[in-house]
Amino acid sequence: MTEGIRLRPVTELDLDALDAMFADPALIGEFNWNGYSDSSQWRRRFRENGLLTEDKSVLMIDADLSPVGFVSWNRVQTGATVYVYQFGISLLPAARGRGLGSAAQLMLARYLFAHSPVNRIQATTEAGNIAEQRSLEKAGFAREAVLKEHVFRDGEWRDEVLYRMLRSELPA
Repeated sequence: MTEGIRLRPVTELDLDALDAMFADPALIGEFNWNGYSDSSQWRRRFRENGLLTEDKSVLMIDADLSPVGFVSWNRVQTGATVYVYQFGISLLPAARGRGLGSAAQLMLARYLFAHSPVNRIQATTEAGNIAEQRSLEKAGFAREAVLKEHVFRDGEWRDEVLYRMLRSELPA
């Protein structure tokens, strides 16, 4: 499932592609489009920390050595000293529907469990995003809950589905 796919740090050459994805609803995809935003954020964050911090990070997804999207995650505090990671993914249109998302999500889970003491990784996706739900399930994530009217997009409050993977559930 992961042949030819890799996750890697963002380089300065990737910043134009990230800007383009977030400036075009067709590139970022309908479920990730939240309107226009400050396009300088990527360069500013890249200069500050290379888009890699303990609290919020981004990795590019390469397929056969070409960038096809990115994964990002952030730390969600769940107790005084405990946290989980919540992640998201966005693929360019040509990369969608080929199993690359499932492979990248599983690779990210393995990476996060290998390099942090976190015991839970989670993702939410809109209830209408059936392709992403299938992708998460194929990667080994378990559907856990429906969060009613959890996200506002395109003028409406929308339900999201919460998926999780515990360290003990990581596929071999």
